[in-house]
Parts: sequence; structure tokens; C-alpha cells
Amino acid sequence: MIRKKILVINPNSNETVTAGIRESLHTFSSEADIDCCTLEDGPFGIESDEDIENVIPLVCRKVLAAPEYDAYVIACYSDPGLRECREITAKPVLGMQESAIKTAVSVGGKFGVLALSDESIRRHLRYIRDLGFDNQLAAELPLDITVDEAANAKDTVDKVVAAGRRLIDDYGVSAVILGCAGMAAIKEAAETKLPVPVIEPAQAAVRIAIEAA
Repeated sequence: MIRKKILVINPNSNETVTAGIRESLHTFSSEADIDCCTLEDGPFGIESDEDIENVIPLVCRKVLAAPEYDAYVIACYSDPGLRECREITAKPVLGMQESAIKTAVSVGGKFGVLALSDESIRRHLRYIRDLGFDNQLAAELPLDITVDEAANAKDTVDKVVAAGRRLIDDYGVSAVILGCAGMAAIKEAAETKLPVPVIEPAQAAVRIAIEAA
């Protein structure tokens, strides 16, 4: 049986974020060959609408330059370039946010999201409405951290767990989504302390990519 090859693209230039994503995807090592790459020309963290606009052509260029892969995953929670990449290749292209939300909805009940900031939340809410899942969203809470802090700060797990408990206790969520690729490496630690599934979006996207490829 031919193993599928999946390319996971981190659109920012922060290698620590890519390392965390790569670590989180080891769970799929027996199912597919998964390569994770960093866009060296991308911003250090994707935290604004301007950052998103700037990386779209970079993500498209990376997909076009890697035709040997069977599917592609855009590892940024805002799914930058997802629509554009789907227009330039017939192969499956998955976005983290779309994949995480569909995974959360499959759990049943309502889901909650932990975002970097209020600005991130405004952007995410527009996208959730566009996807048609706003009725399944219970709440999205800001952690007030940067992408780099999400990946490197020692207290990120504590912030995620505290905010995750708020989502569960105050909003009754059935699943918690980690709304930034920088949180990829802390998924297991957070899930051991929260009584509901914690969805790491890169894992959600890769799972769908393997099935679709």
C-alpha cells in the first residue's frame, strides 16, 4: 500500500511553532508521511489581517512548488490562502480552523475556542459564520498572548487550562479548540486537565487530509 504524503505548511517564520506542530503530528507516523515546513518569508507570528493578506501568495507559492504531495494542510488557525490554494490545485487542501470546527461539531453539543486575542476572535467569528457553524459555537475566549508566547511561554498551559475551564463551567462546551498553531505542543498536557476533548487543529486537519488524499 502506497503511503500518502502530506505537506503541513506553517505560514509564519517561527521555527518553534513548526517544531510544536511536528511534535503533535507524530501520532500519525504509522499512517502517512508528514512533512512540516516553515515559510521563511512569512511574519514571525500571524496576528493581524495584514499578516494574513501578506502570507496568502507565499502559501500558494509553496503549494505550487511541492506537487509531489498528495494533500496540503495550512497550519494557521485563520486558514490564510485556503480558498486560493483550492483554486490552484485539484489535490485536497485543508485549513486548521475549518477542520477543527468540523471535528468539534462531530463531538456533539457546543464547542468553545481559545484564541490569542480579541482581534483574533473578531476574525474567527466572521469565518465561523461563513462556514455556517455559528450556532454551534458557545464562546471564544482570548488568552491575550502572542503566537510566540503560545509556543514558548511556560505559563501557556496554565492559561489554556484556566480559560478552558471557563468554557466548560460557564458556557457548557463539549469540546475545546486550541485556536492557534502555537499551542500545538501543549494539547496533551491541556487535555489531561480538562474533562472534555481538546482539539488541536493541525491534528484535525491532517486526519481529514489523510482520509481525503
